[in-house]
Amino acid sequence: MTDRPPVPPFDRDAALTKVQAAEDAWNTRDPERVAGAYTADSAWRNRDTFITGREQIVAFLTAKWQRELDYALRKNLWSFTADRIAVRFQYESHDASGQWWRSYGNELWEFDQHGLMRRREASINDLAIEESQRLYHWQLGRRPDDHPGLSELGL
Repeated sequence: MTDRPPVPPFDRDAALTKVQAAEDAWNTRDPERVAGAYTADSAWRNRDTFITGREQIVAFLTAKWQRELDYALRKNLWSFTADRIAVRFQYESHDASGQWWRSYGNELWEFDQHGLMRRREASINDLAIEESQRLYHWQLGRRPDDHPGLSELGL
């Protein structure tokens, strides 16, 4: 098995690196790329949906990004231990009707010894917003380096 650095045990710098890597991957909207960061039998709870394994992760993310258009995500490290990381996040997207949404919440991650995520618990809330209220304007891929963090945005 190939390691996916950084690997546990995490220190602050390693945890920050892991969070940024996750944000960058999810902002590509590439289900295969995202699924590669998880163990083959990874267990997820995403809202009220329970997912097991990379195949289900890819299917879930494919459907997600067909519904959540122009998706842009921001994650921040909340806390960490040797093999666990907690993040808070916000993302914005719009649906097919043009309604913009800001979705926000918390994720709890647990990693194996190779640095792959074996468990992901996501609690997410959605808020309808006007397009003029958007905070995240990059289109695809990594957010601009100078974009403020959630705390800097007062969130």
